[in-house]
Amino acid sequence: MVNQIRMEWGPGARFLMVLAAAVVVVAGLRAGAPILLPFSLALFLAILSLPVMFWLQGKGVPTPLAILLAVLLDVAIIGVIVLLASQSVADFQERLPGYTRRLSGLFDAWVGALQDRGIPAGEYVSGELISTAAIMDFVGGALARAATFLSNVFLVLLIMVFILAEASIFPDKFRAVLGSEDGDMGRLAKVTGEVLEYLVIKTGVSLGTGVCIGLWAWIMGLDFPVLLGLIGFVLNYVPTIGSILAAIPAILLALIQFGGVGPVVVVATGYLGVNVVFGNLLEPHLLGRRLGLSTLVVILSLIFWAWVWGPVGALLAVPLTMVVKIMLENTEDLRWVAILLDKEAPPQPATSPASVDDDDGV
Repeated sequence: MVNQIRMEWGPGARFLMVLAAAVVVVAGLRAGAPILLPFSLALFLAILSLPVMFWLQGKGVPTPLAILLAVLLDVAIIGVIVLLASQSVADFQERLPGYTRRLSGLFDAWVGALQDRGIPAGEYVSGELISTAAIMDFVGGALARAATFLSNVFLVLLIMVFILAEASIFPDKFRAVLGSEDGDMGRLAKVTGEVLEYLVIKTGVSLGTGVCIGLWAWIMGLDFPVLLGLIGFVLNYVPTIGSILAAIPAILLALIQFGGVGPVVVVATGYLGVNVVFGNLLEPHLLGRRLGLSTLVVILSLIFWAWVWGPVGALLAVPLTMVVKIMLENTEDLRWVAILLDKEAPPQPATSPASVDDDDGV
C-alpha cells in the first residue's frame, strides 16, 4: 500500500506563494500591454455605451442597429474631442516660445527682487531651469504618445463592438453554465451594476467639471479654455490629486498672461469652487461613501498602472482600481482587501440595549 504524503503549508509558505503569483500576474500585465490596454479601453467605452444600447433596445431598435448607433455616438464624441484638442495643441505649440520668454522674464524679476532684499537666490536657482527645448521635447513626446494611442482607436472600437454584441447574450450563457438557482448569477449582476453605476456617474461628474472649468477659463480670459476644460475632464477621474494637477496649467497661464498675483488667486479660487461643488458635494452624494478610495491607494495605483501601461494606464488607474475594489467587496473571503482600499473605515454595528443588559448581567 502506497503511503500518501500530505504537505501542509504554513502561513509563511502561503504568503510566498501569493507573492510569487502576484509577480507573475504583474509581469503578464506588462508583457500583454499591447493587447490588454486596447481591451481595457474598449471595455471602459463599452460599459459607458451599455445604457445607450439598452435604451435603444427598449425602444424597439434591433440589436445590431442599436450597437451601431451606440458605436457611432462614441466615434462622434471622440472625434469632437480629438478635433478640439488637436487645434488647441497646435495653437499652444505656436505660442509656447512666447510663453517661455515671459515666464523666464518673470522668473528673473523674482530672483532680482529677492536679491535686492538680501536673499542670494541667484546663487541657488537660475533662469536656465526654464528651458524651451525641454518643454518642447516634453510636448513633442506627449503628442507622439497621443498619436500612438490614436492609431489603436480602430482596434479599440472593433473590440468594443464585439463586447456590446456579447453583452445582450452573455447573462444567458452565464446562467446556463451556473444554473438558474446559482447565487453567483446574482453576484455577477450586482458587480456589473455597481461598475456601470460608478463609471456612468464618474463620467457625468467629470464632464460637468470639465465644462465648468472651461467656462471659468473663458470668463477669466485665459488662452485655450477648451483645452483646459478637457484637462479638467480627464484628470477628474483621479480623486484628490487630479484637481490639483488640473489647476496647475491654468495657474501658470494666468501668471504668464496677466503677470500679477491677483488674477492667479482668482483663477485658483474658481478651480477650488468647482472642485468643492463637484468633488466634495455632488460626487459623494451620488456615489456614496462605499465607492471611495484611500488617497494613498490613489497615488499608489497611479504609480503602479503608469509603470505597467504608461500614460494611458495612469488615466485608467483609478477606474481600474475601483473595478477591482467592487469585485473584492462582492467576494466573501477577499472583502477585507476592499476595506483596506476604502477611504474610510466601515461603520461599526450599533450595540442593542438588550445585548448590553445581557453583558451586564453576566
